[in-house]
Amino acid sequence: MKISYDWLKEYINFDIDINEAARILTDTGLEVESIEEGGSGPADWDTLVVGEVLTKTQHPNADRLSCLTVNVGGEEPLAIVCGAPNVEAGQKVVLAQVGTVFNDGKGDSLKIKKSKIRGEESFGMLCSEVELGIGTDHSGIMVLDASIAAGAKVEDVVEIKTDGGSVEIGLTPNRSDATSHIGVARDLVAAYSLNNSAELIRPSVDNFKVDSNDSAIEVIVEDQDACPRYSGVSLSGIKVGESPEWLKNRLISIGLNPINNIVDVTNFVLHETGQPLHAFDIDKIKGKKIVVKKHDAERKFVTLDSVERTLDVADLMICNESDPMCIAGVFGGLDSGVSSGTTSIFIESAYFNPVTVRKTAKRHGMNTDASFRYERGADPNITVFALKRAVLLIQEICGAKVTSEIVDVYANPIANAEIDFSYANCDRLIGKSIERETIKKIFGLLEIDVVEENAEGLKVSVPPFRADVLREVDLIEEVLRIYGYNNVEDPAKMNSSLVVSDPSIDEEIQNEIADLLSNNGFKEMMSNSLTKSGYYDGKPDFEASENVELLNPLSSDLNIMRKSLLFGGLEAIAYNINRKYANIKSYEFGALYHKRNGKYQEEKHLSILATGDVVNASWNAKKERVNYFYLKGILNSVLSKLGLDLGSLKTKECTSGLYQGGLNSLYKKRLLVSIGNIDSGVLKEFDIDGAVVGADINWTYLMEAIKDKSVKYKVVSKFPGAKRDLALLINSEVEFSEVQKIALGVDNNILKDVSLFDVFEGGNVPKGMKSYGLSFQFQDEKQTLTDDRVEEVMSKLIDTYQSKLSAEIR
Repeated sequence: MKISYDWLKEYINFDIDINEAARILTDTGLEVESIEEGGSGPADWDTLVVGEVLTKTQHPNADRLSCLTVNVGGEEPLAIVCGAPNVEAGQKVVLAQVGTVFNDGKGDSLKIKKSKIRGEESFGMLCSEVELGIGTDHSGIMVLDASIAAGAKVEDVVEIKTDGGSVEIGLTPNRSDATSHIGVARDLVAAYSLNNSAELIRPSVDNFKVDSNDSAIEVIVEDQDACPRYSGVSLSGIKVGESPEWLKNRLISIGLNPINNIVDVTNFVLHETGQPLHAFDIDKIKGKKIVVKKHDAERKFVTLDSVERTLDVADLMICNESDPMCIAGVFGGLDSGVSSGTTSIFIESAYFNPVTVRKTAKRHGMNTDASFRYERGADPNITVFALKRAVLLIQEICGAKVTSEIVDVYANPIANAEIDFSYANCDRLIGKSIERETIKKIFGLLEIDVVEENAEGLKVSVPPFRADVLREVDLIEEVLRIYGYNNVEDPAKMNSSLVVSDPSIDEEIQNEIADLLSNNGFKEMMSNSLTKSGYYDGKPDFEASENVELLNPLSSDLNIMRKSLLFGGLEAIAYNINRKYANIKSYEFGALYHKRNGKYQEEKHLSILATGDVVNASWNAKKERVNYFYLKGILNSVLSKLGLDLGSLKTKECTSGLYQGGLNSLYKKRLLVSIGNIDSGVLKEFDIDGAVVGADINWTYLMEAIKDKSVKYKVVSKFPGAKRDLALLINSEVEFSEVQKIALGVDNNILKDVSLFDVFEGGNVPKGMKSYGLSFQFQDEKQTLTDDRVEEVMSKLIDTYQSKLSAEIR
């Protein structure tokens, strides 16, 4: 949430540096994530002078540029190339000379240099209000009064009001009280007041008065659970138009675009007080009646963004006598809003049930400034104050008349929460005894009233705008965050209980495999178990009916529990590649979630991903790209460590839609491993251009599969081995696994290993055939091998290959 520091200072009676204010706010729990010191405009006004445009001619090489000569009080006029549509000879203008530096308000700057623009020299720049940071008009250059002398310093003849900067606050969901400038100022004043004199200044609404009751609107609240309070007032004689500069600048300073004076006022009050407002055109309120209700059946409704939406029966609506006009607390309707021809308005200021608003906003995929505040819990006690504040501002700008009494439907007022507060508990939880007067002062500064007091503690009354303060521990937290976490000294002695627990066998195995992968250059990662359902759309092996959906997701990007570790891994890869780190090897242990046959299932998986080079560039390392075979070797190392051989598993084509040419490996007819190159379509979803290889292991099933596996120590033979090579010409459809299986079936006593060191097709090899270069390793663990015995086995192998595979010996 963005807070303008100049705007914030309107509600405090002290002046401190924006960095100091940011430190105080962060210490109170309103974490300042970034600071923008000062707004856009020149870094030094001394380099800006008043110029007189002497001549204007068309640029010879550009239709929309002009070539000017500008008198700045020197001996010779300056040549300036300008693209402003309103520049004319004879005007007095603001000229930024060569060397002027402009800040953009976001940390970047631009220095004006002597340049050639389409072949014509330019020795400066004529400025608009926006470039100077003193206005919002960017339609052309700023034209000064003709009586001002050329060469005068701009800072001497133009009223300069620079932006004091802004802070971005990472607002937590529980702090609904701090969704406004006044709310943030409240915390700033409270913390600053502990050691200084400070006061929170609220705008006065004492001048509000009713001029007549000619435009009264009847309000009926049918659903008081969803709308506990509804306030409103009518105004007439307004003229919709452009807002004054001060109002536009306030909105621009927090990133909002000014629309018109009425809408701008409602937005201003929203960000000032935290109370959302909505203005209806009275002429569009049929029957001069407003009904707050839910409809009995679904119906269509067009919102202000011109999108037709289907209303749910659970959506609370603001209606006239026959039609809906607004989705309560979320978004207004297209047909009832303020337009350029509006002359009378009804302003709504209400308190809606947070749960109702949150469900409606999520259902329609909308997140507005109003819903942001209503979802967290607005203040039901300021609806009338906000109305009066908005009315006075509109009257100041438009001269409107109040033509109705304030309507305030509040059948069941929300009571303050009364909570007992124990000094002893406060001292125990904080670890320090804070002076009792300081505690009471903190409560007062936070507008929490002390209603009873005794030696042991207090009874306090907490207003509804602090929806997060419901228990004694919440009050203790309020005391601590305002007093300051940094003001609680570390104790001289600290006690701690050591708890030692033996890890389970599964944890030990996981740690061993993690060490193996880390030692091979892989880095462990952790991704969010919440993900978006869109990742799985169109993927054959992922049924939408198996999604574990969240009832109230934070966003559409986090609406289901993950069904694969792949997408979180690809998000991490894309993030790193975008930051110029292209060689990535990662692994992740994590749970997957499915809903099958009406039951929720959870499985643990291990995901391994790699892209880029095997090792980073080095003078003593050969450049090698990761590929399918590299990852297969890593995967085989993992399984071998646990007593399984990847080559012995039955394989079939992977059809999940995640891999190109991927393979599934099964153990006892159940899927254990998937491996392959990640599908290019999947990579495109993450804007990843390079190849990525990946493997997925069902860790839960793997732990079951290795229960009957045991790693046994075997004495290393003291007798030397023997090696023989053999070249076979076989049918190209024969796989190495079959060749290996045949060899081990001929002799499993002295034949210890069969490996493939060469594959050749084409050339002199007949079509449909291939040449295999095989290596056979022999060893007798009881005696020294003789050549005769080895040759005997080799003869059997040749005969078997010839008979079973129709092989030719080369």
